[in-house]
Amino acid sequence: MKIGYARVSSEGQNLDRQIAALKAEGCEKIFREKASGKSLKQRPQLSRAIDALSHDDILVVAEWDRATRSMQEGIHIIQRIADRQAMMKVLDKPHLDLTTPLGRGLIALLSAIAEDERERIARRAADGRLAAKSKGVRFGPKPKLTEHQQSVALERLASGESCRAIGRDMGVAHTTISRLMA
Repeated sequence: MKIGYARVSSEGQNLDRQIAALKAEGCEKIFREKASGKSLKQRPQLSRAIDALSHDDILVVAEWDRATRSMQEGIHIIQRIADRQAMMKVLDKPHLDLTTPLGRGLIALLSAIAEDERERIARRAADGRLAAKSKGVRFGPKPKLTEHQQSVALERLASGESCRAIGRDMGVAHTTISRLMA
């Protein structure tokens, strides 16, 4: 029996292309999810798909990077499938026969490449955040109080008013006022 697995990273993305490919491959059952691929724990449907495999079943994945983001995870997934005496087929890598040791080794290499790409994306994002910070971009939610309101609140605190009274007057929580003192 062929069991399919399809995943996209966010709600805005669409599974249709992967599901069409899995159906064309003859998958009788397709597990699908919309979740980040950062860790195996965030992909419960992949675990369910592997758990559904029996002897000589085939797990079909439209794209290898939909199943794993790291070499270690790739090896772990392949081992779990082998432990169930099942096989794996990756549609975007038809030249790989994952029933052989060479095929499993090549898929481990592809997993390492996917992990490297993930790290490069994270590094570029971090570099972008640093560049934005150096240009004065402020991250996080917009402040609840303007600079003027903050100075007025601090003056009122210094004169002995309570955080609750000031917060009530300014339409914010007392904790917002108390954080000004820090």
